[in-house]
Amino acid sequence: MPYINRESREKLDPYIDALINELKKASLEELDGQLNYVIFRLILHLYPPRYFNYNRAIGVLSCVLQEFYRRHIAPYEDRKISESGDVT
Repeated sequence: MPYINRESREKLDPYIDALINELKKASLEELDGQLNYVIFRLILHLYPPRYFNYNRAIGVLSCVLQEFYRRHIAPYEDRKISESGDVT
């Protein structure tokens, strides 16, 4: 993950926090669609229509997926293996 400096985070965090608070109001059935909508609109409006930019956008989305897995899902799975034993 390309870590950003503290000053940039401090500028963005109030907007992100407000968005998170709004999305938390969504029902379980609505949340995934709303989150998909937000991410899609961000990508759509930040990457002008060019193959080069589409490629960059796909790269960003792919890295977000991998970073989420590496930092949150893999440690969760490791804890569960410790608690319940491995399947092999």
